[in-house]
Amino acid sequence: MPGSTPALFTADDYRARMRRAARAAEDAGLAGLLVAPGPDLVWLTGYAPTAVTERLTLLVLAAGQDPVLVVPALEAPDAAQAAGAPALTLRDWTDGKDPYAATAGLLDGAGRFGVSDNAWALHLLALQKALPRSSYVSLTEALPMLRAVKDAAELARLAAAGAAADATYDEIRKVPFGGRRESDVAGDLADLLRRFGHSQVDFTIVASGPNGANPHHEAGGRVIEHGDMVVLDFGGLLHGYGSDTSRTVHVGEPDAEQRRVHDIVREAQEAGFRAVRPGAACQDVDRAARAVITEAGYGEYFIHRTGHGIGVTTHEPPYMIEGEERPLVPGMCFSVEPGVYLPGRFGVRIEDIVTVTDDGAGGRRLNNTTRELVTVD
Repeated sequence: MPGSTPALFTADDYRARMRRAARAAEDAGLAGLLVAPGPDLVWLTGYAPTAVTERLTLLVLAAGQDPVLVVPALEAPDAAQAAGAPALTLRDWTDGKDPYAATAGLLDGAGRFGVSDNAWALHLLALQKALPRSSYVSLTEALPMLRAVKDAAELARLAAAGAAADATYDEIRKVPFGGRRESDVAGDLADLLRRFGHSQVDFTIVASGPNGANPHHEAGGRVIEHGDMVVLDFGGLLHGYGSDTSRTVHVGEPDAEQRRVHDIVREAQEAGFRAVRPGAACQDVDRAARAVITEAGYGEYFIHRTGHGIGVTTHEPPYMIEGEERPLVPGMCFSVEPGVYLPGRFGVRIEDIVTVTDDGAGGRRLNNTTRELVTVD
């Protein structure tokens, strides 16, 4: 069961993150970072505007200068209440004034800046017009690992989110599947995630029978039948950090091939997990899981990467995929989720969130429900 509510992040926590981000930008040869509302702003400051509009809100970070949050005057009181507000300077602007001219004064006019991926083109183009010699690069391209290594407090939140997802899976196995619509079971999953503490439900995939061959199937009106494999993939946010787990169940007793494919995916998931260790390349996790499925003759049916990072969003760097040679570092958290998808027939996916450890174990699972094939009614 999920544990107690963790202590809130403090202004000092956010101050340290902003300093770290500014240093990382400098090391990457950037003049600074421009962070719009979204997960990066929440992680850096604790501030999430209640509504994101055409009015400019932008955090300006650069090594050697204090962080500044440019914010509309009518939203400044809310921004001032953010946990990270004492660690930055608020600079508000009123309707009728030019926020881009005010922001331009904070920036190196010929600098290259990292910009959060979800910044509006409206704002970026206006800044570029105000500073025609400036240039920009996406934050994911410039600093993909900015949020990747989690500290102890973040790991505790991710573990709590994983425990809540595990509790959800243990309960969903008790509900009837056969004769109900996928959307009914998806509703049960959402209710359970909230019951176990999630403030936000991001996805509840229930993919039965042939729908299981679509990794991102959206639960719909198909009635689940006796004999169906059912892929369950669900998660969201708890205490601001993500959960994401997948298990595949069977309605009634499976046939020999269904059981065999599930066993192969389970072995692949275990191989991917065993490949997790500090210094290993991200692609090593993908290779280890993929080798099991390929050797069993199902390689062409494993059609996605083996994993993705998780933190304040449920999908973020690093990615466990061929070609990603970045080394694993203690504190990184990501999914290990191989699958086999047989068009028109069924699919199987098994997914745990894993964190890299420095205790000699290599990795630790944050999801601990059974990975054996479970039968449901």
